[in-house]
Amino acid sequence: MMKIAARDRLIFALDVPSAEEADRLLDRLQGHISFVKVGLELYAAAGPAMIQRIVERGMRVFLDLKFLDIEETVRRATGRVATMGVDFLTIHANRKALTAAVQGREGSSLKLLAVTVLTNFDSNDLREMGIQRTVQDLVTARAVLASEVGCDGVVASGEEAAAIRQKIGPRFTIVTPGVRPAGKGVDDHARATTPTQTIASGADYLVIGRPIRDAADPPATVAAILAEMQAAFDARQ
Repeated sequence: MMKIAARDRLIFALDVPSAEEADRLLDRLQGHISFVKVGLELYAAAGPAMIQRIVERGMRVFLDLKFLDIEETVRRATGRVATMGVDFLTIHANRKALTAAVQGREGSSLKLLAVTVLTNFDSNDLREMGIQRTVQDLVTARAVLASEVGCDGVVASGEEAAAIRQKIGPRFTIVTPGVRPAGKGVDDHARATTPTQTIASGADYLVIGRPIRDAADPPATVAAILAEMQAAFDARQ
């Protein structure tokens, strides 16, 4: 079995309000990270040009726009993303939206990730939405749906990764946000896990933002996180 390199599996969430701030952070982290998540805030501020700049730096891009719309819109929007050099794109786990996204990325290398249940949701939030299932039941059901329609993986918390892995198997990609190094606050995540917990549960990629972004020394913080991740991947293999 090929050794997993933690540096390839850490996705830095570049959640900043401007292209200028993004460039400053990326300058500091150049050579320390290889994969960047661009979400709604930065995409609204800087758009496709920001994606191009990140790709030109030699970094991979996870575009976290969580598409959910009528099929034609999702299909066409996914087709546009597929031309941008992006590695991962998120779609909410709705059958029609997922199917349209699979159609829209046809012929490209774009990987589609279904968003199962946001990591700031708990069972009370689901009940308010009229959903009576447990978080884990809903996450695993949506993961099965994503696999059935041809998605490459899911976004799910570390608390559900093991159940997804058991249900679907080893080839399905699990990307986990809401990861916090031990001793750090969980911010607004209701289902946060540490890097060690997340990897032990079966996750493939870890998304970490604020602990790196807000650190006094972001490169040193990345190095510490990567050391913990590497030990966890080595222990899992």
